[in-house]
Amino acid sequence: MARRKSTKPATDPVRRRSAEHQALTAYQERVIEGHRAAGREAPPPKPAPKLASSIPARVDDSIRDVVRAADTEDAKLFQSQPPADDFTRGDPWRVLRIMGEFIEGFDKLAGLEKAVTVFGSARTAPEDPQYKAAVEVGGLLAKRDFAVITGAGPGIMEAANKGARLAGGRSIGCNIELPFEQGSNPYIDTLVQFRYFFVRKTMFIKYSAAFIIFPGGFGTLDEMFEAVTLIQTGKISQVPVVLFGRHYWAGLFRWLQTRVVAEKKISAGDIDLMTLTDDPEEAVEVVAAAYAAQVAAARKE
Repeated sequence: MARRKSTKPATDPVRRRSAEHQALTAYQERVIEGHRAAGREAPPPKPAPKLASSIPARVDDSIRDVVRAADTEDAKLFQSQPPADDFTRGDPWRVLRIMGEFIEGFDKLAGLEKAVTVFGSARTAPEDPQYKAAVEVGGLLAKRDFAVITGAGPGIMEAANKGARLAGGRSIGCNIELPFEQGSNPYIDTLVQFRYFFVRKTMFIKYSAAFIIFPGGFGTLDEMFEAVTLIQTGKISQVPVVLFGRHYWAGLFRWLQTRVVAEKKISAGDIDLMTLTDDPEEAVEVVAAAYAAQVAAARKE
């Protein structure tokens, strides 16, 4: 059977590069919009990488490697390797930097015993019902003695941190280096800065007793599926994944059930790894019950 060609061929480098540039610009605009919706100016933006067929290189003296001027540390790590005689001038130094970042994260968060990570869009404005629900969730978690961890940005992240702060709980932000300055929201008492997404993800997973996931984009979806995959493969257990906003997540659930389960890419039981709700109290109750089960299981070991 003949394969149908894409109407927008990904094999076209110019089109693909244009799409990448537009995506980055739009992401930056959403972060800025999230800060402004909260009544403050966003940090001055760094210029996004210029759209060009060839990008001049320079030397990054901090790790003595050849990189693009606007690259983040993640981008430097995943770029094509330099010539063989330059290999030892880049990655071995970068490994030390990665180790240092792990150590800093562990050091700042080591005292956490009860924490929940809240994910969601940076664009959500304070008047949005989802923002208000995230504030309530953050407050209810704090009243149950859970610290609240977010990605430190505006929108849903800010709302959850705000709720925790107003309720007298611990409010933590794990910020990430981006090609533009994201900035952190003002409701954080412990801020950890990361260069590498995978180091930051490790902190979310290691120190969270649960994940509450509000509507969001690619980053939110990535974090949701990361958590579910770790549970599915037995890497973590008794860690609930709560999806807040039934209407937003309904289409994804239908697709998972009618396509992914139907084609046996996952089992029907895998859907039960996630809980759907519109109720902040129910979301926190699920978290508290799972934490009690975690503690009980730990005492038996």
